[in-house]
Amino acid sequence: MSAPIGVWAELVGQEPALETLSSAARAAAKIVAGEPVAPGAMTHAWLLTGPPGSGRSVAARAFAAALECSTGTGCGACPGCRTTMAGTHADVRLVAPEGLSISVAEMRALVQAAARRPSTGDWQVVVIEDADRLTEGASNALLKAVEEPPERTVFLLCAPSDHPDDVSVTIRSRCRLVPLRTPPPEAIAQVLMTRDGLEADRAQWAASVCGGHVGRARRLATDEATRQRRATVLRIPLGLRRPSDVFTCADQLISAAEADAGEESKVRDESERSELRTAMGGDGIGKGVAGAKRAAEAAVKQLEKRQKSRSTRTQRDTLDLSLIDLAAFYRDVLVTTARSGATLNHPDHASEIESAASAWTPESTLRRLEAVLECREAIGLNVKPRIAVEAMVTTLRQG
Repeated sequence: MSAPIGVWAELVGQEPALETLSSAARAAAKIVAGEPVAPGAMTHAWLLTGPPGSGRSVAARAFAAALECSTGTGCGACPGCRTTMAGTHADVRLVAPEGLSISVAEMRALVQAAARRPSTGDWQVVVIEDADRLTEGASNALLKAVEEPPERTVFLLCAPSDHPDDVSVTIRSRCRLVPLRTPPPEAIAQVLMTRDGLEADRAQWAASVCGGHVGRARRLATDEATRQRRATVLRIPLGLRRPSDVFTCADQLISAAEADAGEESKVRDESERSELRTAMGGDGIGKGVAGAKRAAEAAVKQLEKRQKSRSTRTQRDTLDLSLIDLAAFYRDVLVTTARSGATLNHPDHASEIESAASAWTPESTLRRLEAVLECREAIGLNVKPRIAVEAMVTTLRQG
């Protein structure tokens, strides 16, 4: 298949999904033109699934742009494509939760807006980037809209999988499933070289150690702090020699996640607060401003609550990447012990992996891997990260 063009060029290593979505976009253009299409060629609800970094939200945005494209192909050059990809199209609504969940109030408002007829484009498109973060009430509000959709409204849901824990069975059953795969390292390296202008050696290294996550490959290739955090994490398995190392390593993991979230949020948070105060008249002077200031302060408190939730999510997401790196290390040790010949997730740490494989029994390696996976699950169930991480590192040391 030739290289993707237009809005589809952002989708890396997903040829089967690209073919499905681009065919549906062409069918949608025929529907708008009043031409006949095959049954099921285009539907009103889609569920895009795939592992982190596979490009679920990228695929959804590209599909939304193709639906609004004047040619129906996702050319990338027309106003419909450009405004959709920029996030400014009047008929494309994007839900990307900054906190830990999507509330029922937010979903009801979204469904109500999506029921209107398109204003500038051909379709009303709703993209929900993290459908697995819908609360039960939000899922019910969405279900009603998906069961009785307006004529020109399309819902695009993105989730890690179609498991009931991620998306309810009732919603899933009303969606057309598009599974995305982990992009191969060769495709990731190629896009880093052609799109980002990186040298071949750096691009190939980043692609080989990113675990199939395109965004992380780019950060590893371009950001020294990201590379240092990964190196710190991968020193943990062989660095747990004394009991005190348990707390040192646990603190390193938590502190790195907190620092990353703080660095990302600091400038953005203050800018949001300043803009809100100005918009609410809270920084005014003179007569009659007391009421405005009180209203502004109340609004700022609500904003700070949302910012705190966003920061918590950022911390957890950063910590989760570290845990994924750890899990991949222990997986590589098992692969090396078994001499299976499978590709390593951390080929640049092959010597440390070989040392661990010589020193540990397969059973103890498996216990360590299970401890990392249990830690991820515990944090997902709202156990305090420091408690979960300290329990995990204790098991990593004991084996």
